[in-house]
Amino acid sequence: MSSEDFNSSILVEDIMAKTLITVNPATTVFQIAKMMEQGGIGAILVKENENLMGIITDRDFATKIAANNLSFDTPVEKIMSSPLITINHDDSISSAAKIMSTKKIRKLAVSENGNIVGLITSTDLVNYLAK
Repeated sequence: MSSEDFNSSILVEDIMAKTLITVNPATTVFQIAKMMEQGGIGAILVKENENLMGIITDRDFATKIAANNLSFDTPVEKIMSSPLITINHDDSISSAAKIMSTKKIRKLAVSENGNIVGLITSTDLVNYLAK
């Protein structure tokens, strides 16, 4: 059995993180950085009312904030990645890996019946494969 056959039997929901942190679009990048540091997390979802608008990741700090010398008072809506790229909860982890590779991203929001129910990261995939 190839590794792809094996990985196609493992679903995204089997290894995704179910705890989601969300902020409103006016939250500053400084506040985001503090939340990431204190929570030991690498991604926060941006939500207005009940609508998910995008995501900000630890990588955004290097590629968007530091590289462009943006102020720490910059609202997250100015630098978040949008639209949010998602994968279905019952898709395989090999499908998640393909999307991440194709889109050159490291985090995917996981949806179930139109609702975001988790996040799966490239680290989740590596940790699973390293078992």
